[in-house]
Amino acid sequence: CGAIPEELLESELFGHEKGAFTGALRERRGRFELAHQGVVFLDEVGEMSPALQVKLLRFLQERTFERVGGSRTLRVDVRIVAATNRDLERAVSEGTFREDLYYRLNVIPIHLPPLRERREDIPLLVSYYLRYFRERLNAAMREVTPEAMALLVGYHWPGNVRELRNIVERMLVLYRQEPVLRPEFLPEEFHGPAASTSAGRLPSGRLPPGRTLSQAVEDFERGLVLGALREAGGVQTRAARLLGTTRRILGYRLTRLGIRPEEFRKPRRPHASGDRQNGQQS
Repeated sequence: CGAIPEELLESELFGHEKGAFTGALRERRGRFELAHQGVVFLDEVGEMSPALQVKLLRFLQERTFERVGGSRTLRVDVRIVAATNRDLERAVSEGTFREDLYYRLNVIPIHLPPLRERREDIPLLVSYYLRYFRERLNAAMREVTPEAMALLVGYHWPGNVRELRNIVERMLVLYRQEPVLRPEFLPEEFHGPAASTSAGRLPSGRLPPGRTLSQAVEDFERGLVLGALREAGGVQTRAARLLGTTRRILGYRLTRLGIRPEEFRKPRRPHASGDRQNGQQS
């Protein structure tokens, strides 16, 4: 939604009548109308203007709308899936996003963790996009050295999967004839202080004997989680804070890694006053 100008987005979603505005040479059905009895995906819904938020809210409440420049009320049956990278609760409190629209959309929320919290997915994504762009660009590159993969796994990925996709595509464009992706091919940000801070906690670039790359990444992740649990005394909320993630995501990782946080909880010491009371009674 954020990539389309407001005046065009309204027409894109709700359609327009012939002559509704300059250039509207014929009637056009919008996305909602075309998706009758289907699903409409609204990306970056947090970027919608206040005026469009009002119109979307009315549509969600009544399932009716009018095309731009039209007076005929139309009814459709669609399901809405909305996504955003903004904190909509904060946007509501700041007055930039309607509270009633937020609760209309927030029926079944799904939190997708950022890529830096799913580092075990990075080798799989790199392999997929390497194959994807190799076929389309007719490039020679077929694999990634362990040293380069360690840098990719350790990078903080502020642009998430889109950034990873673009990086792999750029490498195949620039080094089309190279059979292997090497560390020196990666952009400068993968070798700077911020990158070295993350990558420096990774094992060395060489894989341990008998371990695959995926297993080495899981070993690294397990070590981070175990260290945080030890420091937090098995308290998941505190451990999640140390890892820079949420308690829910940490719980998912604990289940996947087979780690039991209760094993790290420190035994409670007897209360001093209770000991004295017991001593007086005996």
